[in-house]
Amino acid sequence: MKKLLFSAVVVFPLFLGSCAQNTETAPTESTASPVKVSTYGNKITSEGAISAAELPKLLTNQDSAQAKVASNVLDVCQAKGCWMEVAVQGQEPMRVSFKNYGFFMPKDIVGKEVVFEGVALRDTVSVADQRHFAEDAGKSKEEIAAITAPKPSITFVATGVQVKD
Repeated sequence: MKKLLFSAVVVFPLFLGSCAQNTETAPTESTASPVKVSTYGNKITSEGAISAAELPKLLTNQDSAQAKVASNVLDVCQAKGCWMEVAVQGQEPMRVSFKNYGFFMPKDIVGKEVVFEGVALRDTVSVADQRHFAEDAGKSKEEIAAITAPKPSITFVATGVQVKD
């Protein structure tokens, strides 16, 4: 019993630390004034991030690619923050999920700038998944029922996300 209690006392705080949010202040590229950033998952920086609009070029001859991407948040799962949709100039929004559900996003970051790192995937989203995502986003029953065909898309599995506050 003592070993079990000791394990819980030692392991549980480590688990909490792995899901924790880090907040720091960093200077922006365009000004010397610091900007507050919050990091979820693996710690990342914005250095070397590409625009989300550049992802289709990366996936021209392959089904997946490592990338670091900058964009703006358009929507977040309101059930628990388990996905977000980001803007992709000239295209439909891109869904970003989080590797192994290892971390979640705050539900109030719509409109904020984010940088995320991980793997971009060329994918086809099933009708069932589209309906599930629409339900998570709070869409009406009519909007959900209108989803009737699989949709080709680019999705992203992030290992770390930086949110500029």
